[in-house]
Amino acid sequence: MTSADDFGFGTQIRKSPYFDATVRWGATGFSVYNHMYIPRDFGDPEQNFWNLVNDAILCDVAVERQVEISGPDAATFTQLLTCRDLSTMAVGQCKYILITNQDGGLLNDPVLLRLEENRFWISLADSDILLWAQGVATHAGFDVSIHEPDVSPLQLQGPKSGQIMEALFGEDIRGLKYYWLRELELDGIPLVVSRTGWSSELGYELYLQDGSSGDELWEKIMAVGGPFGLKPGHTSSIRRIEGGMLSYHADADINTNPFELGLDRLVNVDMDADFIGKDALRRIRDEGVSRRQVGLELSGEPLAGPNTSFWAVRDGGETVGSVTSAVYSPRLEKNIALAMIGVDHAGLGQQLEVDTNRGPVNALVVDRPFFDPKKQLAAASQSA
Repeated sequence: MTSADDFGFGTQIRKSPYFDATVRWGATGFSVYNHMYIPRDFGDPEQNFWNLVNDAILCDVAVERQVEISGPDAATFTQLLTCRDLSTMAVGQCKYILITNQDGGLLNDPVLLRLEENRFWISLADSDILLWAQGVATHAGFDVSIHEPDVSPLQLQGPKSGQIMEALFGEDIRGLKYYWLRELELDGIPLVVSRTGWSSELGYELYLQDGSSGDELWEKIMAVGGPFGLKPGHTSSIRRIEGGMLSYHADADINTNPFELGLDRLVNVDMDADFIGKDALRRIRDEGVSRRQVGLELSGEPLAGPNTSFWAVRDGGETVGSVTSAVYSPRLEKNIALAMIGVDHAGLGQQLEVDTNRGPVNALVVDRPFFDPKKQLAAASQSA
């Protein structure tokens, strides 16, 4: 049996509380995200996709580190960090937010959790928002405390995740609404549970609040989930591209603004509250953008795996943008991609060409998400 020591990792990159368990359960490859190892290989990625969309998978996403903001001015300070209007956010609610810099560039697209009136968690994509928030607070004049708590999420995702959660916590969990949270215990293990996830499927995130219980929690969930077809897995590139979900550093970075991504609904430059980047985003809204994200269908043989470089997108020989994420969808039986291209070339039905790692192929601009555009699967009631 493979053990954690067989990988020869040093101590400069952190291991999650579930690291040993994932190795026992078949993880054979890892990546680094938020200065922590994340399992990226449990075998065939296409089988991982089918496990997700047909049954359920359990993923170690402890790399989604939390930035906790607390104190008398926590709500005002948290609003300062994001362009999304938080004025109606209730205790127990989660929101997908964007964190922008003074130029309107995207620094992170996390999920925000409001645990108490003056206590928030920012559940991070891959960037150092802890340092950003602490730096902003240094000169902001607010009474807040900002730190990284001992919190490590797991993702339980897939159509049978609701049945597994009911087996773990009882039928009352069926009342947990999409993008809401509860504080619970599982046999004495302290958790925050939310109806969220990075899969576009019905799913939950279980935020462990005691790192020493990571191994125990993983094994409890796998034992209960086994009869429902639960498998260990990793976040699926196939499913997240089907769902048009962003991967920070791939589909967006500090030089990308929300309007280019079509995320206008998450920006309110007219609200009374101030936030970093407000003036820049108002100007971008009024002037318009020169490029935007689109979906592409690519011709040719099925891609062997996700792209590992940005592929040029051309129109009549002119480079007009780049593919940021591409994969073959076995469900759609198509090569699909997210791309950032000039607005003059971004109309639906536009014929383009993409320089893939196998050579040039034809591309068609299509709407995205590619599957379940209204996110009915993720928002479905647990009893469905």
